[in-house]
Amino acid sequence: MRNWRWALLALALLLAWLQYRFWFGPGNSGEVMTLEAQVEHQNRDNDGLQQRNDALAAEVQDLKEGQAAIEERARSELGMIKPGEKFYRVVEDAPVAPVQAPSAGPVPTDHPADVP
Repeated sequence: MRNWRWALLALALLLAWLQYRFWFGPGNSGEVMTLEAQVEHQNRDNDGLQQRNDALAAEVQDLKEGQAAIEERARSELGMIKPGEKFYRVVEDAPVAPVQAPSAGPVPTDHPADVP
């Protein structure tokens, strides 16, 4: 009967030690939740970067294979036109800012302290 008491005491101490390590020791539950949140944030960042990389890879592929993408880039970025085409440029008038009256400076007062 006495051996059972020692075994029960040893199991209770082991349980207490394990609970302490779970809640307060290195790698505790709070640290695990923080790391899981960081991993989730990094996964979202990686997904966004993967989408950007996929779009850039598709654009590179289109530039390598298709003439339409090259022509569109030449027209929009370099201002090039095909032989025989006419180029028309539409320039809109810039809006005129309202003119403000110049300020007259500080208003003089009749206080003796303000007179030099």
